[in-house]
This record gives sequence, C-alpha cells and structure tokens, in this order.
Amino acid sequence: MNRISRRTILWSFAAAPLGLALGCSTGTTVGPKSRGTEAGTSRPLPIPPLAPSTVDSAGVRHFALSAGAGTTEIVAGTLTETWGFNGSVLGPTIRAKRGESVTFTVDNTLDEPTTVHWHGMHLPAKFDGGPHQTIEAGGRWEPEWIIDQPASTLWYHPHPHGSTERHVMRGLAGLFLIDDAETESLDIPKTYGVDDVPIVIQDRRFTATGAFDESDPTDVGLLGDTIVTNGISDAYLDVTTGTIRLRLLNGSSGRLYNLGFPDDRAFDLIATDGGLLESPISVKRIQLSPGERAEIVVRVDPGTTPTLTSFPIEDGGGVNRSDAAGYGMSDRFDIVQLRGTGTRISRSELPEKLATISRIDPTAASVHREFDLQWFMINNQRMDMNRIDFEAEVGSTEVWTVTNKDNWPHNFHVHDVQFEVLDVDGRTPPPHLRGLKDTVYTPPGSRIRLALKWSEYSDPTFPYMFHCHLLMHEDQGMMGQFLVLEPGQKATPMQMDMPMDMPGH
Repeated sequence: MNRISRRTILWSFAAAPLGLALGCSTGTTVGPKSRGTEAGTSRPLPIPPLAPSTVDSAGVRHFALSAGAGTTEIVAGTLTETWGFNGSVLGPTIRAKRGESVTFTVDNTLDEPTTVHWHGMHLPAKFDGGPHQTIEAGGRWEPEWIIDQPASTLWYHPHPHGSTERHVMRGLAGLFLIDDAETESLDIPKTYGVDDVPIVIQDRRFTATGAFDESDPTDVGLLGDTIVTNGISDAYLDVTTGTIRLRLLNGSSGRLYNLGFPDDRAFDLIATDGGLLESPISVKRIQLSPGERAEIVVRVDPGTTPTLTSFPIEDGGGVNRSDAAGYGMSDRFDIVQLRGTGTRISRSELPEKLATISRIDPTAASVHREFDLQWFMINNQRMDMNRIDFEAEVGSTEVWTVTNKDNWPHNFHVHDVQFEVLDVDGRTPPPHLRGLKDTVYTPPGSRIRLALKWSEYSDPTFPYMFHCHLLMHEDQGMMGQFLVLEPGQKATPMQMDMPMDMPGH
C-alpha cells in the first residue's frame, strides 16, 4: 500500500529521537487487546490536585512545577517507570483567573532537556514553551505573563523538537483552567473534583514487564492497546450530584476518540478548545483528535452506570477503508464508568445562553496563507529551527487555508491564538466547530479555512509554532514557525544549535 511505502521512504530520511502520583498522589479496555479487565482491578478515578500557589503583595500568582521521574501503578498490580510534574505521572491542575498575572518556577530534574508549552494560551512568544525555550537537565525556567482570554480548559505539556511524543507518552502533561466572571455567574456544574471533573484520555502499550512499549510506531505514531484515564486503566467515577461536567482532553499522541455512551444517551457540549460555546449543543458523539478539548455535561441517575466510551470513528476519519484499522479508527475502548450515587441535584437544564464569543471578521483579513499537509511536511518543507516561515503583523487579521493532501490523518494546531473555523470543504462547519479552537482535525483530502487575529504580543526574536499535533508527525518535522512583529519592525530571529540527527536539520 502507499501508506507502507511512504512510511519506509520517509523514515529513511531521518529517524526521530525517540505508587500512582498525579502531581502528588496515586477502564475496562476494549480494543485490539484487553488489559485491566480482571475482576477487582477497577479503581476510583484519580482527580489531579489543584496546583498550590501564592499571591504576592503585587497581586502576582506564583506556581512551581518540577518535571521528574518516578513509578506509577497505571495497570493494577504493575509498576511502570513514568515521568510527571510534581509527582510520578501527569501533573497538578493549574487554575487562574482572567486578568491575573502569573509566574512559574519550572525545574527539570530529568536526565535530559525538556520544555513546558502552555497549549492554547495567549502569551508572549518567549514564554510559550516551544522548542526554543529548552530547560536543560537540572535547569530552571521562569516564565510570566498576564492571563487575557476567556474561561477555558487548556493544557500544558513538553514540546522539545524531535522528542515531544516520547516526553508526553511517559507522562508529562496537565490541565490549565482559566476562570472568568462570566463563567462564574453561570448555573453550570463548577465544583472541581465533585461535579466538574477533568478527564485526561491517553492510550499506552506495555511490555511484559510493565514498561512502556515505545517500539513499532504506526503512521500516526505510537498507538496503545490500553486506555489510561487520569493516569490509570480501568477507572470508575462516583457521580454524587446527578449532573456532571467532564472536561475532556485527548492527551494521546496519535489516536482519535469518538466519545459517547453505549445507550446513545444525549449529553450537552458546552465548550471547546477556546472556551464556552454560545449555547449548549445536544449531541450523542464528540470526536477529539490529539490536543483537542471539549467540555460536556452528562446526567447520571442514581443507580445507573453509564460508561464513557470511544467508538469506532465514523467514516474511518476520512481515511481509506483498508487503512482505517491501522490508524486505530476501528477500535472501541471504555474510558471511564460513571456510577450514579446519591440524589439528583435540582439542576435539570443548562442556561440557554452560555457566552458571547468575540467573532473574527474574515472580510478584514489583510493576508491569506495556504498550508498543505503531506507526509511529514507542511508546504513541502520539514521543520528547520533556524528558518522563519513567515512574519505576521500584530493587530492584523488573517485567513488560513489548511489542506490535507495526504492519505494520512492529520490535525493542525496554532500557538498563541484561538481561531475560528470558517468552513470545511466550502461548507458551514458543524456545530461543534463553531466555537473558538486552537486545534482542528483535518481528514485526508479536506480543506479547512481558519480566521485568526494577532493581538498584543510581538517579538522580533522568539517565534510561535504551527504544526500537526499528531506528535510523531510533529517530531518528524511537520511543523513551522513564525514571528509576530510591530508594523515596520525588523526581525532578528534567534539561532539554535541543532544536533545532526534532528529532523529538519
């Protein structure tokens, strides 16, 4: 098949470097194989703790993160060597309010360099945490910025060029929640860990000894046969409130999830990557590609046990039918069982109006750009850390056309901004793509137009990134970079030393 021959050819160009603690403490899986399904192996879903912080006399909120190694009982009865922030796997949930100044002390106690990228965050490029903000082994990084975007569910993860998939697969990831006054006034579930629960969905494969199996990646990267939810397999969650808000993150490196319930019950989609939708949308399925987030509200009656499930991807994610299984599109997995207990709370309906979205006017666009995705390249180029692909102007609006010219699945992520999806193959985007997004799935052969606006931050030296968020694709060079400049400002891009085996060198 073309898929196999392409993989063989491209990998010959340059190979990529390839007790439970959730930032402080320690599903039934249905797919190609089954793990953690023995009687008695189900465990309560761990809730990542809120990251502690202090506020100084100037009102600046201070956080501390430390990336390090440990061991985690991901599968019941088996210890696995993992990485995490402030613990053995994943990291604490960072929470801050719009308008707050935040600062971080990030220590790297690993034996190799890493970075911390604030995925979905609007912030200065020098604090973005991409491959240009390397934290050396034993080093420290201290970014700071002002939170200036609507309430949303973001996340943080490593972004070292050529090693992102491996660092995320080993456990380095956490959620970053932004609050604002508009959201706080809404009658929606919002008690963290009770009726407002993070769900970090990842897939892993293990060796016979319990170590991560990082061998034999597919064309979309490492696909696991075990679902890991908030750091463990075979998890359940007691729902004591009758109605629960689940903040879903596809934290996998290459797998898509098509989420819903076996009884086809409807649930409400209330937010996507960039925050709340204008109104709730009743759906029975929500599809997430790597890096995408969604917030859903589910009703769980006492005595019922609906299981959040990932079903086979409808239409195979747009790939050839013969290739769908190889991309994991045909797999079905249980994510987490919801166990209804207690008494239903009085809330029976969500507010009809959730948020007002500041729309981007595409007719005001001064620049139109095109991005063709194919193999491990964007516009026929692989990532070069010392090449600036374009310069944007702060304050300007742009329209980007992203086309998947491949027979591989891809998605597309842009740093610093939340964009609007204008159309998909010339058609009005489906309801779940009508909010603010920073990552969007791009099926083979599809063309998606995006509207973006650069605001506030400019920097002639430090770039932002755009890339496929299937992490093996990113590591292999499916990424580019750009500067945002003031009108008339001259670019003085930084230069990076690159090992000879890095993709794009």
